Amino acid sequence: MPKLDIGEGPEGILELSNEEIIKEFELTLQAAGASKETIRAYMAAIRDFVLFTNNKPLREVTLRDIVSWRNTRARMGFPGSKTNNSVKWQVTLHYYSILLRRFFQWLGLRLRVPGSKRIAPRIDVLSDEDLRKLLNIAKKPQDRLLLTLLISTGLRSRELLELRVEDIDFNSRVIKVRSAKYGKERLVTAPQDIFDALSAWIKLHRLKPGDKIFKISYTGLYKKIKRLATRAGIDPNKIRPHVLRHTFATLAIRRGLSLPSLQRLLGHSDIRTTQVYLHLTIDDIKREYDEKLRGALGENTKTCNKCNREIPVDALYCPYCGASLEETHLEKSEVSA
Repeated sequence: MPKLDIGEGPEGILELSNEEIIKEFELTLQAAGASKETIRAYMAAIRDFVLFTNNKPLREVTLRDIVSWRNTRARMGFPGSKTNNSVKWQVTLHYYSILLRRFFQWLGLRLRVPGSKRIAPRIDVLSDEDLRKLLNIAKKPQDRLLLTLLISTGLRSRELLELRVEDIDFNSRVIKVRSAKYGKERLVTAPQDIFDALSAWIKLHRLKPGDKIFKISYTGLYKKIKRLATRAGIDPNKIRPHVLRHTFATLAIRRGLSLPSLQRLLGHSDIRTTQVYLHLTIDDIKREYDEKLRGALGENTKTCNKCNREIPVDALYCPYCGASLEETHLEKSEVSA
């Protein structure tokens, strides 16, 4: 999270009420060029802390208050949490602690918000089968274009919904992302058929250069993807717009795209953020094992006649089903006779 240049609060800021202080800080963030998401995160962290202290005047806050807030949230979670997910609580607590530390610095309070170990959030991705199901069920032009853009570019939902006709360079096959996180523009690309579909969509709706390509809200996009998942026979709890971004990134890594290239496509400031997609599932490991090692080890194995599993060539008993290999050999011989 890039550090914003917000300086220090004005003289006498602590003489104001908590609500007035929070409002003044919000205006400071806006003036510093903070994105809506960043401002929303700061406000959520600050208001959660103030709520926990029963609106205790910020000028009277002590280190004991901060430690009590952190310990309680780590143990019991945050108000409104729908699930008992301690990992998610720890991730939220990590970021809230950073935001509160900066807020207290702005206030001029000499309070040290203890750090917390950053726990990587779980990365949910769609399986190849679920991805095929989702694309197959998306028959309407808008549904299919929304899905294929998300899956082929890794755009964040807000970036997708803010795309305008003038952001698409059809000759160079490049999309300019202007509404990127932290206000940083970047360029992404996609397969030719995506640009062909975009061109047809723009012509069909007679869109002008400054028009948004999709006239749909985030809520509308969220509900649409959930409905498509349900129709495709996919658990709707497994999918949301950001899962498609994770799916794109994971597929890109599996198919050999370099980490620096993926970092640029996703718009990550720190390559360590991109590295979370280097995870390998057990299915990946099993598949690679079968491809790389099974043939090489085959000369030293044989198959149990009862359970059909591969076992050491010199084994007298199957380690899986316990069958005597001499007995199974005799049984097989008698059947053959």
